[in-house]
Amino acid sequence: MNCKYSLVVLICFLLVLSVQSQTNVIRPNIIFILTDDLGYGDIGVFYQNIRKQKNNPTEPWFSTPNLDQMANNGAMLTDHYCGAPVCAPSRASLLSGLSQGQSNVRDNQFDKALDDDYTLGNVLQKAGYHTAAIGKWGLQGHGDGPDWPAHPLKRGFDYFYGYMRHRDGHEHYPKEAIYRNKATVWENYNDVTSPLDKCYTGDLWTAAAKKWIMEEQKDKQPFFLYLAYDLPHAALELPTGPYPSGTGVNGGIQWTGTPGHMINTANGIPDSWIDPMYMNATWDHDQNNASPEQPWPETYKRYATIVSRMDQYVGDLLALLKELQIDRNTLVVFTSDNGPSDESYLPAHQVPNNPNFFNSFGPFDGIKRDVWEGGVRVPAIVTWPGNIPSATILSAPSAFYDWLPTFVEAVGLPVPSFSDGYSFFPLLTGKLKTQSRSVYIEYYQKGRTPGYKEFDSSHRKRERNQMQMLRINDTLAVRYNIQSASDDFEIYQINTDPQQVTNLALTVDETYQQEFFKNKVLQLRHADTSAKRPYDTAIIASTIKSVAVTKGISWKFYKGNYLWIPSVNNLMPYATGNALKFSGVKLKKNKEGIIYYEGLFNAVSDGTYEFQLETNVPFLMKMYEINLFNQDFSFEKSKIYSSTIYLKKGMHPFRIYARKDQGGKQLFSVSYKSQDMKTAIPVNSYKIVD
Repeated sequence: MNCKYSLVVLICFLLVLSVQSQTNVIRPNIIFILTDDLGYGDIGVFYQNIRKQKNNPTEPWFSTPNLDQMANNGAMLTDHYCGAPVCAPSRASLLSGLSQGQSNVRDNQFDKALDDDYTLGNVLQKAGYHTAAIGKWGLQGHGDGPDWPAHPLKRGFDYFYGYMRHRDGHEHYPKEAIYRNKATVWENYNDVTSPLDKCYTGDLWTAAAKKWIMEEQKDKQPFFLYLAYDLPHAALELPTGPYPSGTGVNGGIQWTGTPGHMINTANGIPDSWIDPMYMNATWDHDQNNASPEQPWPETYKRYATIVSRMDQYVGDLLALLKELQIDRNTLVVFTSDNGPSDESYLPAHQVPNNPNFFNSFGPFDGIKRDVWEGGVRVPAIVTWPGNIPSATILSAPSAFYDWLPTFVEAVGLPVPSFSDGYSFFPLLTGKLKTQSRSVYIEYYQKGRTPGYKEFDSSHRKRERNQMQMLRINDTLAVRYNIQSASDDFEIYQINTDPQQVTNLALTVDETYQQEFFKNKVLQLRHADTSAKRPYDTAIIASTIKSVAVTKGISWKFYKGNYLWIPSVNNLMPYATGNALKFSGVKLKKNKEGIIYYEGLFNAVSDGTYEFQLETNVPFLMKMYEINLFNQDFSFEKSKIYSSTIYLKKGMHPFRIYARKDQGGKQLFSVSYKSQDMKTAIPVNSYKIVD
């Protein structure tokens, strides 16, 4: 055997042993299916079936039987939120485990390089998984081929097949380019577009995914597949023909590998086939029973055909898992990157695509690029037979950046401390009934909310610009066209008012809640100069009102060889104590693990504070929920790190997590500068609750 190959095998074996030593959990395969611009209301069990049951000819509907069955076999997440109301930042939040308050990709930063940090891919790689990304990426940064700084192969994926650039996701026939410019399909670093005649991308990604799964299941190593479709996004292009008969290993969509006919649906005429179920569909266009019904406009026949096709992809993939006898050890997620869109690239004679034809936004107001519920609440379905109870409905709020900690806990490892997310794995498996948490989204976009008659009059044509949404349990606060940090929030009881009709801020005295929300959003985010906000330099008020304090810091030591710096909430400390300064913490040299420091920082006046931290070990520092420093993945020794935060006079809680190796003395010093005191202040300015 080749020596280099032997070394790789040995390293993988040792990695698996390391992971298994931390958990006795059977690690499931994980498949994450992400759609593009699919609305909450586009799925049968979420909304379309309600329209079907009403049988109102003025409200057309379509079916998603495979997704309905998937929900019946697993869990529906009825209150699930994407990362942002547009694709690139939303996907960045998903992959990084960070909200839009801390992600490096925000607003409309398409093709920006995803930070070189922990991702869903490399976290699961560390846990012993083989990983693949198939479909749409759009987070690669500037460059080409191997020069892309954030190519999936550089962000935790062992294999990539799909569209790299954001713009390519607007065309669903890469070679023929029906309505847009030609697009490029990449396999790892190679352009493989040339043989893809008549390849509809939804079919292509499905065939590639089935092929990869069949190859992977032969290995005992668990796998993670990030399957990111570019449908039904923008170009409402049709497939070449009906879905092939059968499903799974030998039926349904198949990879043939023959140039010019790479998949078994690469024949016929591109952009030609409308599902017979909708070909002759009619509706009461004028709400007049006396006049004859009219055919659906072709635009909506196209939309229903595309969504039905995607439903068949899911059925095909789930059937494959069952045939391969790996369905009971595979966790599958289906969701969408944001709310439905009013964009469409169609022949000139077609009517525009308006999501109010099917009410793709469901029972909510808002669409893609809104932070109203219709723009950010997305359908989500999860199955894992034998582990997630059938017909589970989870109404607790959850968000895209929760998936990283959720998958980590499913694998049986401690949740990473850097993530803004909460693991809702105990909710999925029925071990918890409720979970208190917050969901935060910020976004900037010129334009206005559509003036659809289905929307409440207060939302129609609302100017967007700077927007924020914060949900804490069932109370939701939202701001549009923000001018300053002092702007009031609209406040809704979202569980009883999903359309956000009754703004409680107008009906009752919400002075306390207003101040709470205005301060809370500042505690959840860090300013990014590439996405400026009018509240970037607003000062955070202290949440510590009156406590007894003493000089110093409290610390806890957690023994172990951790794959990343973990959250310590569910860990048992090996040693604890208090110290006047970081160098006062004494631990035995042969103990490896995490030192966790906690305390209060006394801001002596309102203003800007620049923290400086020097250490010889990877570390993370949080003030409130802000990652003031996040230097675990890409830590550099002999470097002084600095970060700025804006604080109101008073006590502010902080947490620091630092790795400890088995070797010598740990160098750890923290100082700060303020506008009043230009010299570094020693660490014993910190205080702890007595």
